[in-house]
Amino acid sequence: MNGAGGGTSPQPSGQCSSIIVPLFGYRCGQETSGSLGCRLMTTPPYQPGYPSGVSDKSKVVAGVLQIVLGTFGIGRFYMGDTKTGVIQLIVSLVTCGIGGLWGFIDGILILINGGVDGQGRPLRD
Repeated sequence: MNGAGGGTSPQPSGQCSSIIVPLFGYRCGQETSGSLGCRLMTTPPYQPGYPSGVSDKSKVVAGVLQIVLGTFGIGRFYMGDTKTGVIQLIVSLVTCGIGGLWGFIDGILILINGGVDGQGRPLRD
């Protein structure tokens, strides 16, 4: 029933409302085996390459670990940045510990500026 009858008009074929996302291979409004073929969207779709949210790693813990054990790159390993952690460890071994100054300064910078974890998400406070 359309118009003055008080009924609702059917949704045009192939279009979904803003809260419904079609299942794979289906379009909303087109029935297949007696069902509408749509599901509710509860979370935004994942977009690869774009980190979402804040890291579960703490900025304070990463900074303190890097200040105390920065010679071994422990703060970077904690953050999930294993590449930089291994480089800091190698530099410290090659320079007989003098490269540990890099880890100390890096820890201070993590505490002041923050940083990102291995997935590119900002560290939590």
